[in-house]
Amino acid sequence: METTNPAGLRERKKRQTREEISAVATRLFTERGFEQVTIADVAAAAGVAKMTVTNHFPLKEDLVFDRADHIIRGLPDAVAERPAGEPVLAAARRFHAESLAAGDPTLGHLGVRFAQLVQASPALAARERQIQDQREEALAETLVRQARPEEELTARIVAAQIAGAYRVLYFTARRMLLDGLPPADLADALGRAARRAFDLLAADLSGFDPRPRLRSTP
Repeated sequence: METTNPAGLRERKKRQTREEISAVATRLFTERGFEQVTIADVAAAAGVAKMTVTNHFPLKEDLVFDRADHIIRGLPDAVAERPAGEPVLAAARRFHAESLAAGDPTLGHLGVRFAQLVQASPALAARERQIQDQREEALAETLVRQARPEEELTARIVAAQIAGAYRVLYFTARRMLLDGLPPADLADALGRAARRAFDLLAADLSGFDPRPRLRSTP
């Protein structure tokens, strides 16, 4: 007889509540503007206590950027866990291509209304830049841990270049949408831009390949 894991149910419920709150908040922000909506408004519309909202989202901005942790950690984790023999840039390229193929919205193709919402709010734009900066720092720390001590400066420069490419691609997707590119065409256009971006980096980064963390085999 199968048993239900209470901890798993709690986590699932917590994740569902978080997603529902974020969806309600994003709708309100899109309709009224980010600065015009309060946490109390979000709580009332979502049918939860104000404390429930702040427990899930200590920053009001993260009601919009509810996948900030994924943006910050996705690339560094992909690089840290790359197979032995796969260069850093190849891992970064692969992760972007796989994310794009999976329709990952955190690459920047979140829709025109979302793009307009963020562009219209200085607070959201600032948080967006902060998230991008945090991803670069997380990637730098990953590479520094894998590199030799004398390679720390190189590791941080490489992280800045790769994270910079991701940043440019993210905002390129935003610009394409705001310029009127049909959302259905965005993935192909962003894929071409990504291939160009990583090709440009290839020559400069080919000499840097710190030790990857080896995966254990079952």
